[in-house]
Amino acid sequence: MTTHPRPHASKAWVHDAIRMLEADATRTADTHLHRFPLPSEWNVDLYLKDESVHPTGSLKHRLARSLILYGIVNGWIDESTTLVEASSGSTAISEAYFARMLGLDFVTVVPRSTSAEKITLIEFHGGRCHFVDDPLEVYPEAERIAAECGGYYLDQFTLAERATDWRGNNNIAQSVFAQMRLERHPIPAWVVVGAGTGGTSATFGRYARYMRHHTRVAVADPEHSAFLEGWRRNDRSYSTGASSLIEGIGRPRMEASFIPTLIDDVIAVPDAGSIAAVRVLRELTMNWAGGSTGTSLYAAFGIIADMVARGESGSVVTLIADGGARYAETYFNDAWVEQQGMDLEPHRARIAQFLRTARW
Repeated sequence: MTTHPRPHASKAWVHDAIRMLEADATRTADTHLHRFPLPSEWNVDLYLKDESVHPTGSLKHRLARSLILYGIVNGWIDESTTLVEASSGSTAISEAYFARMLGLDFVTVVPRSTSAEKITLIEFHGGRCHFVDDPLEVYPEAERIAAECGGYYLDQFTLAERATDWRGNNNIAQSVFAQMRLERHPIPAWVVVGAGTGGTSATFGRYARYMRHHTRVAVADPEHSAFLEGWRRNDRSYSTGASSLIEGIGRPRMEASFIPTLIDDVIAVPDAGSIAAVRVLRELTMNWAGGSTGTSLYAAFGIIADMVARGESGSVVTLIADGGARYAETYFNDAWVEQQGMDLEPHRARIAQFLRTARW
């Protein structure tokens, strides 16, 4: 993280900035919780927390607000600060939105492979994109830009887990557990999420422990991501050096905000399985979601099959992390899928069998 000594921001600006961020939190905290259609006799219910309805269209809306608030209350951001980030797209969209709300300049370093739809949204909200070819270069390049312009590096991959108030205060875990209160299995047996920064899995894991719930947390991990093997080896230095095809989750290295001790399981999910699952979700529920939602849904299906086989009852919660319109030309484009050499049909057949028989 790069910070620079700066004169104290005016109290009037700080107070008004915090008011605007908190007002946004009040408006947007309780996103919808959808039930996925499963046979009632299984006695296991599946829910999807729809984070795509945030003003910036993704789960990262919460993170961006928390990161900027964290910088303000620590005295690292004032009314003249340029905000800088390293991102695969969605966090930068949300940070650009909040930067414009506060009258701040925003620059993000993104891999050149980031979807055109995400780039358009970053620029729509007033952000500027700086492209790199190597995904591992986003970190040092963001630090360099922040140092050169005297700005503040938001550093989501380090600060996500500490910028989020895991005890409550409208975080995603508190929202989910409150919305589950009247369901037939109100305390989830499992929460299944992807990991980009690792901040969401850390928030759920900490909140469940803090509230003394028995909820377990699983991370669904796409191909080429470092999280599964790093978690297995207990090696925080582990790196694959490769970029995930599923945008928003999966990283080429173990990120500092990923807290392995809070995770009960990490489940490998093939990219073709992620895309098949998110297409099935749209067909069965009309919810159009991004690829990372498919990754978590695919892993959740396996967990539910195991629960049914063991005769367990309960609920499983996962997320609609962002909307599918951002991926119309990739995950929902048959020509693009074919270009990647993927065959979705075996995974679609596996999902169809699961929905009929509860076997995975």
